[in-house]
Amino acid sequence: MSDKFTSVHYHTYLQLDKLLDAQELRSATLAEKPAHDEMLFIIMHQVYELWFKQIIHEIESISTMFADDQMDDQEISIAVNRLERIIEIQKLLIEQVNVMETMTAMDFLDFRHYLFPASGFQSLQFRLVENMLGLREEERLTYNRMPYDIVFSGEQKEQLKKSIENKSLLTSLIEWLERTPFLELDNFNFLEVYKTAVEHMLQKERDAIHQSGMLSDEQKQQRLTMIGDSDTYFKAIFDESKFDEMRERGEVKFSYKAMIGALFIFLYRDEPILQTPYRFLSRLMDIEESFTLWRNRHAQMVLRMIGRKTGTGGSSGHKYLKSTAEKHHIFTDLFQVATLIIPRSDLPKLPADVRKQLNFHFTT
Repeated sequence: MSDKFTSVHYHTYLQLDKLLDAQELRSATLAEKPAHDEMLFIIMHQVYELWFKQIIHEIESISTMFADDQMDDQEISIAVNRLERIIEIQKLLIEQVNVMETMTAMDFLDFRHYLFPASGFQSLQFRLVENMLGLREEERLTYNRMPYDIVFSGEQKEQLKKSIENKSLLTSLIEWLERTPFLELDNFNFLEVYKTAVEHMLQKERDAIHQSGMLSDEQKQQRLTMIGDSDTYFKAIFDESKFDEMRERGEVKFSYKAMIGALFIFLYRDEPILQTPYRFLSRLMDIEESFTLWRNRHAQMVLRMIGRKTGTGGSSGHKYLKSTAEKHHIFTDLFQVATLIIPRSDLPKLPADVRKQLNFHFTT
């Protein structure tokens, strides 16, 4: 019989000898008595690395779909499915912290001194995930005032460099949104009708404030000022040059066309053809949010384990991890779209022929 059809054993297929022999306790070789919880610490981080490998696998597959600039409906649906898989993995990453916290601070101190100068900061795969998603080097917090790749070997640095040079998921997303159709047709100019709707909405809000008998003059002025701030952001959407100025200042990452495309999808998400693109954008927001939750949860766990002590790799420990949760964001522009959302009651109605194009239909 051909080797192709011979049976395979569970143990050999999963290479369990390699996997289960990969937990080498430093406390067992460097101390008279091994630290019991070092086994948990090693396995926990190995499991993290396995899940990072799967996340990389999913991101690579989605990036391949974008490679030919022709992402069709079926591929978007597959991409959504794979993003949802990443989100489920992220839930496990967050939940795993609960298992780690069954180890007390004193349990950790039994072997912590054997870990110097190793650190989770040295996780190559997690840095690859960040780069592949679109975290830019200039947006990163420095590691002890040094470049983030300082802790990696030459070969690893090359992997990181390649991951930066390749098109990130953020860049692919921007280019995909720039190709959004339906924004300007012969009988429908999205920005024009949207601008009219925004002006109507803001005026209704101003009128409601002026007519309110519950607010003092000072409170009315505060609320009118807040509307003015919103109005300023809306004006940037109606003036491409102002939007480009915001982009130059680093306030947005999307191009003007990409932001308009995202806004159109968010506003008309209920139209059949736009439902899957909307889910795609929403899942990217979920991934962003989940990584922020995981970083915060990780930071809180570190605070519980070592307090304000310096991290084993020399970072500021909890303070550094908390700062990454606040600053290491990628798909921030998708969250900014919420500033531009208007109520359904103010949403401009689409012309019949445009609605037809946004519906699934066939002819015999």
